[in-house]
Amino acid sequence: MKKLISLAVASALTCGVALAKEIKVGALMPMTGTIAAYGQTANLGVELANKLQPKLKNGDTIKLVLLDNKGDKVETANGTTRLISSDKVVAILGPLTSSNTAQAISIAEKKHVPIVAPVATNDKLTTKREYANRVCFTDSFQGEVVANYAISQGYKSAVLLVDQAQVYSLGLAKAFQKAFKDKGGKLLKKIKITSGDKDFKAVVSQIKQLNPDFLFLPLYHPEASMIARQSKQLGLTKPMFSGDGVANQTFIDLGGDAVEGYMFTDFFDSTNPPSQTSADFVAFHEKETGKKEVNSFTALGADSYNILIDAMNRCEDPTDSVCVNKEIKKTKDFDGVSGKISIDKNGNAIRSAVIKEIKSGKAGYKATVNP
Repeated sequence: MKKLISLAVASALTCGVALAKEIKVGALMPMTGTIAAYGQTANLGVELANKLQPKLKNGDTIKLVLLDNKGDKVETANGTTRLISSDKVVAILGPLTSSNTAQAISIAEKKHVPIVAPVATNDKLTTKREYANRVCFTDSFQGEVVANYAISQGYKSAVLLVDQAQVYSLGLAKAFQKAFKDKGGKLLKKIKITSGDKDFKAVVSQIKQLNPDFLFLPLYHPEASMIARQSKQLGLTKPMFSGDGVANQTFIDLGGDAVEGYMFTDFFDSTNPPSQTSADFVAFHEKETGKKEVNSFTALGADSYNILIDAMNRCEDPTDSVCVNKEIKKTKDFDGVSGKISIDKNGNAIRSAVIKEIKSGKAGYKATVNP
């Protein structure tokens, strides 16, 4: 009798194991190239979240398939196609930056595979795109935050530097420009640059002549750090403000003492975790990496994974990408690492922003701004 019971139990366990399956989730990130700092920090969050929650409620195991898009549009297109066609992923996390995310969405949309972008803020990304989702705020919200802060500090005039090769920069610049003017600010000039430019001395000299109250630079960290350094060399000491494109330690390392006092919008500050869930992740991050400070892109990487898993758990078949996408858009007040997140019917996140200022080589918390 005991032998029969043992065989029955063994058989049940075997059936349970057989029923549980491995589900692939794609992670498309710039792990090398000029914006590798973004991909490496965001992917760290995805991997840590996967360590904390490697299985669905039904016992299925999540396997992450990481591809490096090198921050390049062609690599992004190739990577998206491979993840969907060859690896058969249920969804894709990434690929970061608005230009590359738009490229990935255009391909995934046709295949009915949801994209969950940790960081891609351009407003138009989700327009008329059913399978586009993000856990970050949009440029229109971010631009308003910067404009409001500038006006509150008594800054009445500004010079805007925009990267004409990046939709992120163009979108954020447009949002700021409108909000700043609506609040009575005066835009003295909009100066166009291009990603990869190295010499900004003529631009800096032009800004000195214009003599604005402050500068807004909706750029990524390579160009923003060079402009800050060359401004210091030429004696331009006006306050500088950027968006989340400089929200990483690499920007501070490249800028050195030239970015002292530099301000930017961000998504998260690990010294002010908004919930116990957030505090627990910060502690786990320190345990795994030895570092107390959690980069905001790491927090968003974790949130993109966790929101996807939450949606998959609500589907009878978690490999049904159509169902998963619908459930992502039903996300309400999700207790994320970076704070409360809701996803609207268009795939946009409703969430707060953080303002930070660089002091003594560290980005310090200044304020939280709610939508």
